[in-house]
Amino acid sequence: MDTLEYTSPQFILFCMLYGGAAVAAVVLCFYLLFRRGNAIAADITPPIRLRRWAAAFFAVGALGHLWWFLLYVFAGDSISWGYIVCVVLDCVLMLTTVSGILLSMLQDRKRPVWPFAAAMTPVVVLGVLQIVRPDINFLNPALLYTLALYIIFTIYMVMAVRQYGQWLRDNYADLEHKEVWQSHTLLILFLLLVTIYGFASDGPSLFLLRIADFVLFGLVLWRVETLPQLEAVSKPEEDSLPASKASEEPDLLSQKAQADPAVIRQLLAEHCIDNRLYLQHDLTLAQLSSIVGINRTYLSRYFSSQGISYNTYINNLRINHFVSLYQEAVASQQSFTLQQLASDSGYQSYSTFSNAFKQSMGQSVRAWIRETEG
Repeated sequence: MDTLEYTSPQFILFCMLYGGAAVAAVVLCFYLLFRRGNAIAADITPPIRLRRWAAAFFAVGALGHLWWFLLYVFAGDSISWGYIVCVVLDCVLMLTTVSGILLSMLQDRKRPVWPFAAAMTPVVVLGVLQIVRPDINFLNPALLYTLALYIIFTIYMVMAVRQYGQWLRDNYADLEHKEVWQSHTLLILFLLLVTIYGFASDGPSLFLLRIADFVLFGLVLWRVETLPQLEAVSKPEEDSLPASKASEEPDLLSQKAQADPAVIRQLLAEHCIDNRLYLQHDLTLAQLSSIVGINRTYLSRYFSSQGISYNTYINNLRINHFVSLYQEAVASQQSFTLQQLASDSGYQSYSTFSNAFKQSMGQSVRAWIRETEG
């Protein structure tokens, strides 16, 4: 803040943004900790782990604004031990809480946060060395190391999100609000922006940093409130039913029958296709396996043997249903809209239907209609 005059309108605006971000962080922290319902999406129950990590992130944001303000008031120089402590706390706590948020979004399995927190140990060591030996610059290497960790963490998250996306396609027919790669991309970009601007001290950079605070806070809150809690993943030892367990389940066939592709195909035709079960919104693999009477692992292996995912199987049936509805409506000269036909085919979102149609048919729905009419 050295570049801003204390009585200038820019300085006053900066203080308002700075204080506003601190207050917003406090409010959001208490909101996530003590409010049970959602303000943004009342019908969604988010993962409790995600909610707690987000609250911790907002708490860190509020404390960060506080200790930098106290440093500015009582110290102000960039070589004091207080400055070093603030930098180290920012680096360690920000990476830890953001890692907790991003990892909590991935619900295929519980990924630990402690390795990322432990990876910040060199930053703490370099900070201590900077305090002990202020004549040697240990701070810049610490900041560069933190930036390198962000990059490594980003690479890890790319792989983890791809794995999570495959898990979603193997278990869920509808992916609305469940996919997280957009949120991960935006959160990591904003985090890198905050980190990069942490090296700068000019007026425009300080204002951009404060604006980024509000955008980042809003993005985190939106993602927490719109991501639904998904069902727990079965443990590996629970993947296959032993013969004794199978005999205790009257609704399930024998292991040999469950492993037979012909039997599975017949049961799917009877329970899913003939009864149009695929039109049920948010039908999961677990629900389908329970209705069909096939263990979920055997059913999943069946889809894999066909070279498709569960999501692809359901969406292909829905697209075929849409094609039938469209052809019937055209033949009978009934008035219709594509949105209504998509809704009648099991889709709550037209954009989701459009993407599924293109994936199934190899062309957009508009192009398919032009080709059909031509």
